[in-house]
Amino acid sequence: MSLSQFDIEKVRHIHDVDSATKYLFSQVPQSPPLQHALEYASKAHENQRRKSGEPYIVHPILVAGIVASFTGCESMAVAALLHDIVEDTHISIENVAEMFGEDVAHLVDGLTKIDTIRDAELVSSSSNDKLVVSALSFRKMLLASIKDVRVLVIKLCDRLHNMLTLDPLPQHKQKRISEETLVVYAPIAHRLGISYLKNTLEDLSFSYLFPEEKHHIDNYLDTNYHAIEMKLDEFKKSIQMLLVKNGFCEEDFEILSRIKHRYSIYLKMQRKGIGIDEVLDLLAVRILTKDAVKCYTILGLIHLHFQPLSSRFKDYIAVPKDNGYKTIHTSVFYNTAIFEVQIRTYEMHKTAELGVAAHWKYKSGEKEDVKLDWLNNLGYQNESVEDFYSLIKNDLYSEDIVVFSPRGEAFTLPMGALALDYAYAVHTEIGNKAVGCLINKTKAPLLNELNNGDIVKIELGSETVTRCTWIDAVKTSKAKSNIRLNCNMRLKEINAKTGVNILATAMRLNRSRVEEWLEKHGCDNIAQLPSDIELFRNIVHKYTKEISENGRFRNFLSRHRFKLKSYSINGLEIYSAMGVNDVVFDYCCHPKHGDEIMGFFDKGKVHVHHKMCQNGIKKLEAHEPMVFVRWEKQNIFHYRLIASLHNETGALANFLTFLVKLNIDINLIELGKEQNAYVKYCELGFDSKESDINKLRGKLEQKIKVIHLIRTDDAYRN
Repeated sequence: MSLSQFDIEKVRHIHDVDSATKYLFSQVPQSPPLQHALEYASKAHENQRRKSGEPYIVHPILVAGIVASFTGCESMAVAALLHDIVEDTHISIENVAEMFGEDVAHLVDGLTKIDTIRDAELVSSSSNDKLVVSALSFRKMLLASIKDVRVLVIKLCDRLHNMLTLDPLPQHKQKRISEETLVVYAPIAHRLGISYLKNTLEDLSFSYLFPEEKHHIDNYLDTNYHAIEMKLDEFKKSIQMLLVKNGFCEEDFEILSRIKHRYSIYLKMQRKGIGIDEVLDLLAVRILTKDAVKCYTILGLIHLHFQPLSSRFKDYIAVPKDNGYKTIHTSVFYNTAIFEVQIRTYEMHKTAELGVAAHWKYKSGEKEDVKLDWLNNLGYQNESVEDFYSLIKNDLYSEDIVVFSPRGEAFTLPMGALALDYAYAVHTEIGNKAVGCLINKTKAPLLNELNNGDIVKIELGSETVTRCTWIDAVKTSKAKSNIRLNCNMRLKEINAKTGVNILATAMRLNRSRVEEWLEKHGCDNIAQLPSDIELFRNIVHKYTKEISENGRFRNFLSRHRFKLKSYSINGLEIYSAMGVNDVVFDYCCHPKHGDEIMGFFDKGKVHVHHKMCQNGIKKLEAHEPMVFVRWEKQNIFHYRLIASLHNETGALANFLTFLVKLNIDINLIELGKEQNAYVKYCELGFDSKESDINKLRGKLEQKIKVIHLIRTDDAYRN
């Protein structure tokens, strides 16, 4: 059905052309197109060798064999044989199309584009930079594959063989390729539903990136091998006797057992802060049967005879995952141990192991529609590393929940998603105009976190609602990108009006006259003026020069002559033609350093508002006098701290007073997530002028025990 562990080891140890060819044709029938592609590729790569010294052609032959074992698709196997031919030889994609047809050429072209993007833009293996900094370029690789997901499947098989042959490479390259595999390729296999590939890629990467941790887990499993096997065998026999006793024939079902794969064990230990003997789903059995109804019969018998853990029950048959995964998950107690039980049909098992690849291998070549919304949603990502890193964490590789519309439509969202994420998942306009929601028929805010199985109804307004401060709260890339788009459009509109007001105030002119002149001279960049002092000066100069050349206005200009003067007050830089003696922050919004701001002039004072402040916008719409204002440049660094406090009255107040003395500006505080009789934990987000994290840690530790401290504006270095 798919590669077995034996096959993996077999492929790892094939280094000659004859053995590779024999393996290929053990996975797919030898046909004229395949034979032709093999000969063609062999000739093209004739004098090329890999780092290990073996003939290069061994690699594409084995990749073709792996592809065939997963998909059974001849065209994909042919494309795998030819996947490096355009990039590494003199042969063009036109030659491939002429020799092997448009379908194969299309696949080879997609693979070539992926490699070109990767080679040009991903961080090199010799660089000290973190791989995730360059992960944005992988978005382009994915976008290049949207039209035909077969390209991704071949690429994943190519990466699997690369991971099996890393040993001849230097250690730094082994680690970089493994890191890239873990960050980018394994999540794609996960979302395509190819669990076998995902697990294998993760475990192979794990062995190079965390060898000590891998050794620790291997040592535990090897030491306890017989005890584990005895527990699994005993539980399997108990289930088998139960099913036969209740009317199942032995031919009606099959029971498989498994131990959680290594990297998954490691992640569970890291996330929960537990030892390997505390991993609840370390041991699992999988029951395969012929139809879905029997799955539920088996579930009922399991729950009636073994004590279930209700919190660990999930029914993915009734509500499948986006990648087509269907299985019932439950966990039960048996003889003081906890076992995970997965129940699925044979057909579901094929899909669970092979994901989208099953649609080529088992559907006679007819591809079914596969839900790839996550792939299409990549189009919502902006061109920034932070956005794409967020995508990787939240869209590609998160645990999922399923929520429902009032009509019963299922929507898969990442764990921790909000009601507003759901609104955007339904439709962009629903998200833009959402004003409230009902969760399970109870009124709730849009910032409410959703739980598995919630029924959500969105209440709509008539206009788009701008929610700039919610970007960090929502979890999905679609919600984040649309909120950011709305905010940028709103800011551009506000900036354009602000620019006109600033000009009208500085030149003591009627606003309509300024607008008329700007339109006449095609000044369509007026929205940039509130943040560009040189543009401000250039427009003023251009206007006064034009007017002064017209003799009729010379007397007017002499009476209304002005000069922009700069002021520095309270960390703000102000340019005004009128005297400024003070700056005040109105009580309604009080913006923090770095926020988008605008300044209104009144009797020598500049009143500063956040650009999204409703009171400020009312003043803007009323055309009140405005001046150019911006924050003075200063280095502010953003930190996140988790610290432990003595569980006593006044401990937090004393610590906050200490932070004030260090000139630290707190913008987030959360207390008491976990506590005991002596200690409670405090999480803080704050800004500081101190750039050296070690110096800052030293100062903080004079007063408190620091559990965790990072620079959030420099997540890739810390």
